[in-house]
Amino acid sequence: MAKVRVCNFSISLDGFGAGPDQDADNPLGRGGARLHDWIFLTRSGRSMRGHPDGETGVDDELFSRRDQGVGATIMGRNMFGPLRGPWGDSSWAGWWGSNPPFHHPVFVLTHHPRPSIQLEGGTTFHFVDAGIVAALVQAREAAQGRDVVVGGGVATIRQYLRARLIDDLHLVLVPLLLGGGERLFEDVDLGQDAYECVERINSPSVIHVRLQRR
Repeated sequence: MAKVRVCNFSISLDGFGAGPDQDADNPLGRGGARLHDWIFLTRSGRSMRGHPDGETGVDDELFSRRDQGVGATIMGRNMFGPLRGPWGDSSWAGWWGSNPPFHHPVFVLTHHPRPSIQLEGGTTFHFVDAGIVAALVQAREAAQGRDVVVGGGVATIRQYLRARLIDDLHLVLVPLLLGGGERLFEDVDLGQDAYECVERINSPSVIHVRLQRR
């Protein structure tokens, strides 16, 4: 059965998925980019930037699974780009350039309508202004029986957790302290028995924890 998943989502030891003072120059906030250093040491992560080298091993294996069985992605507007308010005639098509790494339909949560954007490699961005449930309905239809990934950022994942819509939650615990920013579980009351740990793997860099909804 198709699932709603969060994959490879990095958080600090003090629970932050992004640092403070997020802006166009620091989309993950001050220090937030360090949460993802482990990705760009791996062969799979470096290949996204056109590099043929990189480390193999546990982190590479787990990161390389991120697209397996996935038919659509949902993300918040902050993850798509730094723009705020009405879209206007903006030509902004996301942080990833003309060939984003998704290669399937992506549904962007927004308060402002915008026509879909079709890019290279099979990625089409659709903009949903009717809320998280409407986005999930559209994503499931587009995924055609495959899984839907909720890609972030923090606020978007938090909304889906509060609504009890995440089936599988793969968190990556990064050994650093951010001291501020956006906490993933801020004001999220899941109770003690909502999820069970089904996988915990230590690597030299991070700890991978996968939780499944009971």
